[in-house]
Amino acid sequence: MMGRNEATLATQAINMGWKMKLTLTGLGTLVLACLLFVLLGCSSLPPRPEGPAVTVLPAGTTTRLDQVVQPALDERPGQSGFHLVPDGVEAFALRGLSARAAERSLDVQYYIWHDDLTGRLLALELIEAADRGVRVRLLLDDMDARAKNFAIAALAAHPNIDVRLYNPFASRQGFFGKAMEGLTSFSRINHRMHNKSWIVDNRFAMAGGRNIGDEYFSASEHVNFNDLDVAFVGPAVDELSASFDRYWNSNKVWPIESLSPDDVTAGALDDLRNRARAYAVEARQSAYIQAMDGHDAVAAAKAMALPMHWTARWQVLSDAPDKADREGTLLETSAVLHGLTAAIAGADGQVDLISPYFVPGKGGTEQLTGLVAQGRQVRILTNSLAANDVAAVHGGYSAYREPLLEGGVRLWELKPERAGESAQDGISLFGSSGASLHSKAAVIDERVAFVGSFNLDPRSVSLNCEQGILIDHPEVAARLSDLFTAMIAPSAAWEVTQVDGDLRWSDGSQVHDKEPEAGFSRRFQARLARWLPVETLL
Repeated sequence: MMGRNEATLATQAINMGWKMKLTLTGLGTLVLACLLFVLLGCSSLPPRPEGPAVTVLPAGTTTRLDQVVQPALDERPGQSGFHLVPDGVEAFALRGLSARAAERSLDVQYYIWHDDLTGRLLALELIEAADRGVRVRLLLDDMDARAKNFAIAALAAHPNIDVRLYNPFASRQGFFGKAMEGLTSFSRINHRMHNKSWIVDNRFAMAGGRNIGDEYFSASEHVNFNDLDVAFVGPAVDELSASFDRYWNSNKVWPIESLSPDDVTAGALDDLRNRARAYAVEARQSAYIQAMDGHDAVAAAKAMALPMHWTARWQVLSDAPDKADREGTLLETSAVLHGLTAAIAGADGQVDLISPYFVPGKGGTEQLTGLVAQGRQVRILTNSLAANDVAAVHGGYSAYREPLLEGGVRLWELKPERAGESAQDGISLFGSSGASLHSKAAVIDERVAFVGSFNLDPRSVSLNCEQGILIDHPEVAARLSDLFTAMIAPSAAWEVTQVDGDLRWSDGSQVHDKEPEAGFSRRFQARLARWLPVETLL
């Protein structure tokens, strides 16, 4: 069985297998299947080009961001300034406006980049920055990027844009190639880069849980994620840039021109630029773009007057690009797990955790209940089964609800965002659209805040590369604590409790004795995943 990254590989292969079965029988089917397996399952990556390491362009004194940021740093030696970004519109505006302010470099790293309104507009910002002479480095995970190979390859034709892909597929197009490569090279393909970074002129950065796409920026007409970023300036930006460089120069990363040389052409770039500009003109009439004009946070960003909380006590946590290949304990191989675990272990009073996918395992459960036994309060918010887009992960989580509650941990499950939708819609065993919670965060002792890409589950711990930022500042922590309080309000979440050994879900006005708003199919899929030995892949 596979984790949520590999859902499409298995599903597509199975579906195509059934279609073939309808038209071919007996020996013919077997011969064709074997031929496809040999031809498509044996594809291999081209040699990875060798060359000198490419690193971040150092901060200077001449760009607009230099002139805005440096005076603030001079007043606060050794400190970095942080600004939480829970609002999707602000998150989109800050990326777009900072790209327009770029004069030296844009270093961009993402797991997913959708071909939709926000994805296209931000891609155009990269092109136009490069047209101004800005050096652009775009690093994407190939699990999502492969489907957009031609457009991404076109970007690389720009003399100021370099595009690299993490752990790429050898096959660059076609259903069979991806499916068969996923099945025959599963141990390699199963490791993904989940990091999210946006770095401008090595002066301003954003990192957190958001990918690039409408649902991450409150622009979707269907479902929008509850998500979280942090924007920052100061020495913490240097640390994030160092992490970016480590990935950019890793032997896990391939330049796209080595994978798809025929697609990296000036003609393809011109066509992409022209289509993007035409789309941008059309997009100005969209309700989303028009609404941005009256948004206070957008106005503050335009004026470069973003409020910052300053502290010298911060830590950028970033896993190694080859994390999954390293030997050692989980705490030794995962820098993010190590840093977050140490911060939680040092709690004196209260720990609040937000994780859309939450499978703590035996060790995590023991640590959390152990904190309660030592007198701390532990509160956790995750998706309910009705809100979770990955039923398998919820099944893994459900095995730990009872021991967590028995150990004194308090649990809340976020209600589904789409009121009135059938519980049978928008769900699959290994993934689909429909989850409402995507923030990954923690508040420790109302003093330390954590924001990152890291889910509290086995996949983030041992399979995916992750990153996060620990910020020791009471006002940042208080802001995040307020967000947590709002998300566990009765209107937004059910609290899970035990009554005479049985689970109950309550929002203060109604009590449920089974997973609320989740139909039979959804509950069955979660139960199946709980029975099957798939926890290490969740």
